[in-house]
Amino acid sequence: MIGELLKAQPEIALFASLALGYFIGSFKLGPIQLGGVCGTLIVSLLLGQTGARIAPDLKNIAFALFIFALGFTGGPQFFANIGRGWRYGLLSVVEIVSVVVLIMIAVVLLGLDPGTASGLLAGAATESAVIGTASEAISKLGLGDAETTRLQANIVTAYSVSYLFGLITIVLFTSQFAPLLLRVNLREEAERVWRKLGGSGALDEGQRLAAPPLVGRAFKVVGAAGVTVGALELQYGGNLTVEQVERGGATLPLEPQLTLAAGDLVLVVGRRAALVEASPHIGDEVGGEQVGPVMGERVDVVLTLREAHGLTISQIRERASPEEGRGVYIAAVTRLETTVPALPNTELNRGDVLTLVGTKTDVARGAKRLGYVLVATQKTDFVYLGLGVLVGMAIGHLGGRIGGVSIALGTGGGCLLSGLLFGWIRSHYPLVGSLPSAAAQILKDFGLATFIAAVGLSAGPDAIRLVHQYGIALPVAGILMVLIPGLLSLWIGRVFLKLETPMLLGAIAGQQCSTPAISALVGVTGNSTPVIGYTITYALSNILLPLLGPLVVGLSGKFG
Repeated sequence: MIGELLKAQPEIALFASLALGYFIGSFKLGPIQLGGVCGTLIVSLLLGQTGARIAPDLKNIAFALFIFALGFTGGPQFFANIGRGWRYGLLSVVEIVSVVVLIMIAVVLLGLDPGTASGLLAGAATESAVIGTASEAISKLGLGDAETTRLQANIVTAYSVSYLFGLITIVLFTSQFAPLLLRVNLREEAERVWRKLGGSGALDEGQRLAAPPLVGRAFKVVGAAGVTVGALELQYGGNLTVEQVERGGATLPLEPQLTLAAGDLVLVVGRRAALVEASPHIGDEVGGEQVGPVMGERVDVVLTLREAHGLTISQIRERASPEEGRGVYIAAVTRLETTVPALPNTELNRGDVLTLVGTKTDVARGAKRLGYVLVATQKTDFVYLGLGVLVGMAIGHLGGRIGGVSIALGTGGGCLLSGLLFGWIRSHYPLVGSLPSAAAQILKDFGLATFIAAVGLSAGPDAIRLVHQYGIALPVAGILMVLIPGLLSLWIGRVFLKLETPMLLGAIAGQQCSTPAISALVGVTGNSTPVIGYTITYALSNILLPLLGPLVVGLSGKFG
């Protein structure tokens, strides 16, 4: 009865897969969480036994939207990290080369077909987008419909089997095993790096909320009497600003040459560490009812200033003139939808979203200097979006033979490359191509989940057959494809690249595109220093790994 209903109305099977899949994926066992995509795949594989099928056109449209949005949001960071972030980027190269070599070894030893090989790559590398690019590459091999369907079913089955083992392995490796191999206390190392970057201590999330990095205080001047406003601010490296001076009940015009007098009431805002240091030298702290309104202006700005790329927050402040930098503070840095610690020695990249805090006038001046204000909008430029997908489809027709191996980008690879290009254009010319982050996230989440549900439903009985055929070989291969690249990156990053341990482990999580791994790392370290390494390798691997789908299909077809 249920089977007949699902076959007659496959949209019920689609949304049942999404709802139940994301419900199952929401459960956590320690740091391990399957996630909605893997949960959707498991449910759709089960429902696929009923014979329910989704039209191929819907599957292709969903994947095209997902992969374009992936490239669009990652484009600015991808190009920003090519070259300048070479030390971390090298780890992504290690990941790419080693997994291709390991896949080819598995193809030869186990006799894997192109579908199983690419599914193993997708699962072990925890990169779901490979399913789409490999699936499309298989459809272009010129095989019969039955054989094409079988190989595409093998992709999702191999992915579902190897994904869980790959996920568990990368989480445990980065947060537990690697620190033991390096013989370091990860929490102490993270605290040391946090202080090196200019943080006031190894603060976890709760402590950071209780002690915000940007604060305001009101003082009755004692020790700072006779000092000008400009000299006081310069003494502490521009990390604090005098926003108001009151003398005898009257507010004085504020200018750098104004000399403070004993008994003046001054309102000072800035970085907490600077204010703590300056407090004894200024005077006695008093109640400051005006602190909130002064610090109340918060604006998100996309960093486009070319000279700022690769500079630390403190270097940007040092290079700015006193008039440009006065009263402007970077409260947060967001990179690839991930928060990076906004510490004095944190390096910034073009495309970062900086949260500026200060007075309205100061913030507007800083935003104009650093980039453009990220205006909150709910409108999507569908002209830009449609044109981008069309260009991607045109690029997808490109292909050829390399060393006797036939490789075609397909719509997936083409839309990924066009998304990169259109995202980069948008970052340089912000007046065109509006795609709000929430809208882009919906395209990515719903597009990928719909695609995964469609291919899972189509897998049908082939899934069970493949599991019986290879047994534990796929899980073991999935574990090795995480451990070997991880160990290589750990050795190279530690011995040759001299990377700090928290950033190195974060970069290894990023080269695997593993969000659960970086979440576990942040929990173990107690601060967000691993995120600095994670964002760079994630930006690169998230783009490069999907492009391996057609390559693995071509190579496994030749050597399998």
